Amino acid sequence: MKATSDTMVGELEAAAPALAARLAALENRDTLRFAMCGSVDDGKSTLLGRLLAEAGMVPDDRLAQMIRDSKKHGTCGGGPDYALLLDGLEAEREQGITIDVAWRYFGTDRRAFIVADCPGHAQYTRNMASGASSAELGVVLVDARAGVVTQTRRHAAILAMFGVQRVLFAVNKLDLIDYNHARYHAIEHECAQLAHDLGIEHADAIPVSAINADNLVKHSPATPWYTGKPLLEYLETVRVDRKVDAAFALPVQWVNRPDHKFRGYAGTIVGGRVAPGNEVVVLPSGRLSRVTRVIGGSAELEAAEAGQAVTLTLADQIDVSRGDVIADPTLPPEVAAQFACHLLWLDDTALLPGRRYLMKRATHTIGAQVTEIKYRIDPDTQAQLAATRLGANEIGVCNLSLDSEIAFRPYQDDRRLGGFILIDRDTNATVGCGTLDFGLRRDRNVQWQQLDVDRAARAKIKGQSPRCLWFTGLSGAGKSTIANLVERRLLADGFHTILLDGDNVRHGLNRDLGFTDADRVENIRRVAEVAKLMMDAGLIVLVSFISPFRAERRMARDLIGEAGFMEVFVDAPLGVCEERDVKGLYAKARAGKIANFTGIGSPYEAPESPEIHLRSDQESASDCASRVVKILVD
Repeated sequence: MKATSDTMVGELEAAAPALAARLAALENRDTLRFAMCGSVDDGKSTLLGRLLAEAGMVPDDRLAQMIRDSKKHGTCGGGPDYALLLDGLEAEREQGITIDVAWRYFGTDRRAFIVADCPGHAQYTRNMASGASSAELGVVLVDARAGVVTQTRRHAAILAMFGVQRVLFAVNKLDLIDYNHARYHAIEHECAQLAHDLGIEHADAIPVSAINADNLVKHSPATPWYTGKPLLEYLETVRVDRKVDAAFALPVQWVNRPDHKFRGYAGTIVGGRVAPGNEVVVLPSGRLSRVTRVIGGSAELEAAEAGQAVTLTLADQIDVSRGDVIADPTLPPEVAAQFACHLLWLDDTALLPGRRYLMKRATHTIGAQVTEIKYRIDPDTQAQLAATRLGANEIGVCNLSLDSEIAFRPYQDDRRLGGFILIDRDTNATVGCGTLDFGLRRDRNVQWQQLDVDRAARAKIKGQSPRCLWFTGLSGAGKSTIANLVERRLLADGFHTILLDGDNVRHGLNRDLGFTDADRVENIRRVAEVAKLMMDAGLIVLVSFISPFRAERRMARDLIGEAGFMEVFVDAPLGVCEERDVKGLYAKARAGKIANFTGIGSPYEAPESPEIHLRSDQESASDCASRVVKILVD
């Protein structure tokens, strides 16, 4: 027994150096991040599951569980369904689709892999974008029977949009076309043309059959005409371009002030290296300083590099806030407030130019609006199409305007400082994501002119406080009638006023606008800007517009200012408004002669908490006006 033990110890000691060397090699492996995508039912999960199984990276007990699950949830007639190795959500198993982005981690002796297994359905395009945003390689599955379809083109376009410059087209289900070389060659050519049209620099193709493991880890005898690498070897050896930003940059996530003696700026370094003594610039302010300490956790560091979370202290007491960027002053990020960008719209409610959103970029959240959709990209042809709105899953090239300047780098140079999402201000839902292409210089040479006479001075000479009374409600609710009575009474009491009525403004300032949702947004934006100017003149401004969307009324409130804005909801049931219908508009809308008429063909979003709520079906216009005047004067 002792001899046997001694022998085992000796064998272990002899093997130890080799084992240590292998462990060291595994620790030093390169890591490849790739996104696997394609149209629904192209076989993404099956391919990845079979690849792991064929490479011996799935434990026996997990394989046995998969075989048992295949009888209940599988889509292979009771045979092994390798997709079940990956589809972890019960909803995914029942539907046989991938719903969420599933992050997979595996490796071979040559390389480690982080895989984003992206859903194929169009309604999960946001998940696809999430996977593409961090990928170095895109693997796009193509069903050999269908070839390149719309969703294939959309996914390839999203990969290109997010800077993925190497794409592998895995032409799957070759067994269902009898491994036809001519058919595969035609699809390969179509994929290469698609990549070229999208500006993808490197495109490759591999013929595979996931269900039969053809060309996954070794060459298949069914495709003697294919002489390239099997899929696993391709993934192990493919070269990807990795841009390393040598210039230091740290978006500030948190200003750390535990007491009056310490002020530090915490964040994760997105590029370069920093050490005590380095000169830095704080953007967008442009203030210069010097790093005095670099702290990682609770330890002082001699230096820190990209990817590390640190706290910096500076030699000077300068204003630094969350969202600012501390950077190398010799190669600083750019600063701008307006941008050209690529935008992928994710929400079922369309993007409308002029509507206000929140933009989140790195650690910075700021008010934003798309000022212009330059064109929409057709996913099938890549044609540039004129557009006034973007629907769900559509990609457009747009101009974006922010409430103030930010520090940024173009997305092609820096994903962290050049990528962004748009957030709905009411629901906090992510409604879009995009890439900053370059800053627009339209406002760089336009400086605000300071004037000696301001709003307060103009109001003082009139003896009043400027206000904006924003009357909103359905057509026929009585907005204009009540606003007109309010102005008459204010004028009689010596107040200086102006009434902006929706119909009247459309005869002049807004005569070029129609009644689409996009035009309605622009209609309100222009009127809000005019109302603000009128308030600067010291006037009490009465605005009578249907203004059907909460988002635009909120935009007007934000522009004018909370203190000076009063929302007046003139509320009457649709039936009552139709009965009044003095202009005959409802009748025309019911007859189909007026499109997008509010309350009939277009929705009205009632105010949730107006300052004044008038029930014009229960009170006379005169009584309603008296209530408004009393509230305003008191």
